[in-house]
Amino acid sequence: MNTLLSLPVVLFVILAVPLTILSCASSPPKAQLVDGKLRPCPSSPNCVSSESNTPSSRVEPLTFKGPPEKAWGNLRETIREMGGKIQEEQEGYLWATFTSKVFRFVDDVEFRMVSPEGMIHVRSGSRVGYSDLGVNRKRVERLRTIFNKGKDEGSQSRGEA
Repeated sequence: MNTLLSLPVVLFVILAVPLTILSCASSPPKAQLVDGKLRPCPSSPNCVSSESNTPSSRVEPLTFKGPPEKAWGNLRETIREMGGKIQEEQEGYLWATFTSKVFRFVDDVEFRMVSPEGMIHVRSGSRVGYSDLGVNRKRVERLRTIFNKGKDEGSQSRGEA
């Protein structure tokens, strides 16, 4: 009986230790725009982007009406509310990181503002591993929901509809 109980523990250690070391060893990417756009996603299924032409990694950009500064402020609040950390911010560009609770994997999330179109492009990608089991897509959709909620609450507080 003790042998059966120790097998899951041994398997957990065998898997958890390398994953933990790997997550700590990953270095941040060169977060930046490439030719004025967000970096392209790799071929692995652990990244989504609103600027991707590949259906499997494509997500819709965030949209807004009104002053871009207000939308950008709402984006910053949304990132913080979701537990993200803003790493870098330049005019029209923001890079944030999100860390998973169990294995402490770090994912990079980048945003690019397109003010005239009322749009914020988004890219969310894992630093390590091949598949993220849909985590980045779910994060972007949750971010969109919270961003839109903040956008709606902001317009209602000003008496707009």
